[in-house]
Amino acid sequence: MNSFDPSISNWEDYLRVYEFSIKHEDAFWDAVARRQLKWKKAWTKVSDNDYLTGRVNWYPGAELNVSENCLDRHIEAGNGDRKALIWVGNEVGEERIFTFTELHREVCRVALALEALQVKKGDRVVLYLPNIPELAMSVLACARIGAVHCVIFGGFSAQSIYSRVKDCQASVIITANGTYRGDKWIDLKAKVDEALAMGCPSVKHVVTVMRHSESKSTVAGNSPSKEDVTRNVFWDAWLASIKSEQHQAQSHSALDPMFILYTSGSTGQPKGVLHTMGGYLTYASYTHEIVFQPQKDDVFWCTADVGWITGHTYLLYGPLANGCTTLMFEGIPTYPDPGRFWQIVEKYQVAIFYSAPTAIRILASAGDQFVTQHSRKSIRTLGTVGEPINPEAWKWYNKVVGEERAPIVDTWWQTETGGILISPLAGITPLKPGSATLPLPGIQPAILNDAGIVISGAGSGALVIKKSWPGQMNGVYGDTKEFPSKFYDTYFAKFKGYYFSGDGAERDEEGFYWITGRMDDVIKVSGHRLGTAEIESACVTHPGVVESAAIGIPDPVTGEALHIFIVLKDKVAPSAELMKTITETVRKEVGP
Repeated sequence: MNSFDPSISNWEDYLRVYEFSIKHEDAFWDAVARRQLKWKKAWTKVSDNDYLTGRVNWYPGAELNVSENCLDRHIEAGNGDRKALIWVGNEVGEERIFTFTELHREVCRVALALEALQVKKGDRVVLYLPNIPELAMSVLACARIGAVHCVIFGGFSAQSIYSRVKDCQASVIITANGTYRGDKWIDLKAKVDEALAMGCPSVKHVVTVMRHSESKSTVAGNSPSKEDVTRNVFWDAWLASIKSEQHQAQSHSALDPMFILYTSGSTGQPKGVLHTMGGYLTYASYTHEIVFQPQKDDVFWCTADVGWITGHTYLLYGPLANGCTTLMFEGIPTYPDPGRFWQIVEKYQVAIFYSAPTAIRILASAGDQFVTQHSRKSIRTLGTVGEPINPEAWKWYNKVVGEERAPIVDTWWQTETGGILISPLAGITPLKPGSATLPLPGIQPAILNDAGIVISGAGSGALVIKKSWPGQMNGVYGDTKEFPSKFYDTYFAKFKGYYFSGDGAERDEEGFYWITGRMDDVIKVSGHRLGTAEIESACVTHPGVVESAAIGIPDPVTGEALHIFIVLKDKVAPSAELMKTITETVRKEVGP
């Protein structure tokens, strides 16, 4: 039995655990898996990975049930009455709260209802829903029965739904009649119907949640066909037919597919990132614990939509696997006013708040009064995710929101990585504004130059990872297992023997990492390579700018010229003088 303790509660622990994880990789990940999860059968070996062929397998031979790890085991431990999920709706005052026992009951009913629709292990289920409890219930039910869930963000178009459903050959779609995003109505069911009209013969059933009683959507036009009538099912009636509230959690292989999340490819064709059960949940649970340092009665709030990997890992699976109370929000940060986030923080006594730099910059531009009118005393830790945060936004977040007492965990990771790779550990790692700081245990980053040579010490270049980790994607959906060409070509072909993140990074003299943005988001002006993230970060240092986006446009003299889109703060008017001062700001921050 592996007796190594991978837990971290102070700086000395981090140094001890990180050193062990690099020297004894399999022993480390063996100890993590044993500590974090309940397994029905142990692994025959910890890992079976080869970057030279694009093979990533964690805990082969092992068996577990993801849903059981997120629900049943906490009930068995006597924590069934603890809050599992707090849902806050788009409108102020809308809420639904579920204990672990209550959420378990609903997940069991959905699992039984899916089986009644003949959904079997390995079948794909597409979820096109707003951030509502039914979404959480559905993904956990899919994981329970071994169906592969594919959540599509509710902002995507009918064409995007069609391309994803066609690629994964889903048999069931679960959607809603619609949702409000702020004061804007989004007709989700109509988009699903439009996608199905393009031709999705694999879809046998469409289950619709009546999110709003007054249905504003048109189901398959004014005269639905016979196929539409027999295919469409309403959520309440669907579950009403299920008389039992118990569903036995079956064993699934650690290598069984768990979910697909589609990312935009360079060709425009979406790429299905595939994660498997054992490695993904191990990593989600461990990283949630060590990065955020949650305490027993904390309310953890990740503001992401479940349509993104952040919502999968740190809204649902990570917190629930660790027995935490997680908060799920359907609305937007500026509705009905820019104080909405902080009103929720105060009401539900949120201890850990995790959001995106874009949201933080938008809220900073609205004025401090929307923050300071609400108490944030409950907040112990702040986090950022999704893009590099510029130092100015970091400092505002730290001073105004966190009152200079809540550490900020600036996390770097990707859909493909499954969980956080480089980040401070809350209250443990020394912080530098705008830096993702240091790698987590088991993660071995490196920086390469254009020739693929490792840069030692301080420097900048392509960010790669030397060795695999349990949260790493298992492959691209539809690839062959004999030789996973899409997976290999995308992530391992450019720099042999390394996982290429696609991001650039700088490392300072103390070994701290600074993410500079996508390597493909590089503009070459007169031979000079300019990272768009660096330029955008410079723009938002201007006091009149909320947000910016930089692109390259063809130029006959310089090859490419820089073009920047700017979102201004309220009451700041565009002018030639303003354009001049923003240009000067970029020249000063980045170079002329």
